[in-house]
Amino acid sequence: MLRANIMANPQSVNTSTPAGLGYSVPAEWKPHAATWLAWPHHEADWPGKMEAVRWVYGEMVRKISPGEIVRILVRHQAEQTLAASYLKRAGCNLKQVEFVVHPTNRGWMRDSGPIFVRRKRAASVPLADQYTRRKSVLPAGCQQHVGIETAIVHFHFNAWAKYDDWQKDTKIPETAAKLLKKPLFDAQFNGKNFVIEGGGIEVNGRGTLLTTEECYLHPKIQVRNPGLTRAQYNETFQKYLGVKNVFWLRKGPDGDDTHGHIDDICRFVNRKTLVLIRETNRKDINHRPLAENWERIKDLRLEDGSKPEVVPLPMPAPLYFNGRRLPASYANFYISNACVIVPTFNDPNDRIALGVLGELFKDRLVVGIHAVDLVLGSGSLHCLTQQQPA
Repeated sequence: MLRANIMANPQSVNTSTPAGLGYSVPAEWKPHAATWLAWPHHEADWPGKMEAVRWVYGEMVRKISPGEIVRILVRHQAEQTLAASYLKRAGCNLKQVEFVVHPTNRGWMRDSGPIFVRRKRAASVPLADQYTRRKSVLPAGCQQHVGIETAIVHFHFNAWAKYDDWQKDTKIPETAAKLLKKPLFDAQFNGKNFVIEGGGIEVNGRGTLLTTEECYLHPKIQVRNPGLTRAQYNETFQKYLGVKNVFWLRKGPDGDDTHGHIDDICRFVNRKTLVLIRETNRKDINHRPLAENWERIKDLRLEDGSKPEVVPLPMPAPLYFNGRRLPASYANFYISNACVIVPTFNDPNDRIALGVLGELFKDRLVVGIHAVDLVLGSGSLHCLTQQQPA
């Protein structure tokens, strides 16, 4: 198995990590080979709304599939048949859909799915040339890397350090690596699994990564990596994602089951521009923490030392279910090859958010997808998707 070759590489630690081998995580707007989803089945995520959620999936696939393959995890053949029937009735082109049989607990693919890193084909040549000049045999694992453009990093999903049922979901990166015949890097810090989720990081593809203190530095709540400091997180982000600088915002909106994922707060739309959510109602519980993020973002400098342009995104009016506030946010959009899909909430600010993003994404359509039912599961469009770079 290729993963074993990578882990067994006798060279130094620096050349056994993605960054050491020239890999880095690309921006979401770069070309995709596919988008990964998992067919919804966990009733507790969407109590009484499973039927509606399946139709939302149909709309997502219908919008994404004209530009790329959509790979959908299903637990068994019967679920594949069910999913295909919904997608066909929703008007999806099933020739653009590939089903992958893999058991899941929940299937929030942004967090449990394969996180890809990429390098240019030429990036591996110097390493090979180095040994060729010495007339030596390439070390174990090196030859497999020559010419490989994408790989997967296993970040050991553990259900946001909150739930007990994650053992199936955490195996998804291994299944993806086998299916696609990609190298699989095992993210570690000091010999222990390093745990993060895709929704907890945001990158511009040039070396800058954004995250939050609430998610990864809180000492007591949903602690993914006990004892790790900010500096140690930064170091591990750099090793496994190939980033150069990391910037920490404070926290996200109330009601977030993940405890502060960045993809509900702040998103890059190009290498030098980002959107940041803002709550203008001073009486809203989110006003103060989101205002603090606006203060912090003034200090952000990108990997080249430049200051980014920061564009405000509004917040929808509060949404509740059984007295619990839901983490509804327009920042949870997903950038596919064909379009940008944006969650909408039957709110007057839907139009404003779509307008803001429409002005920023000039190269593809920006379309809204009704997400009131979807956000009952404490996540939305970005949370459900994971891109596979071309």
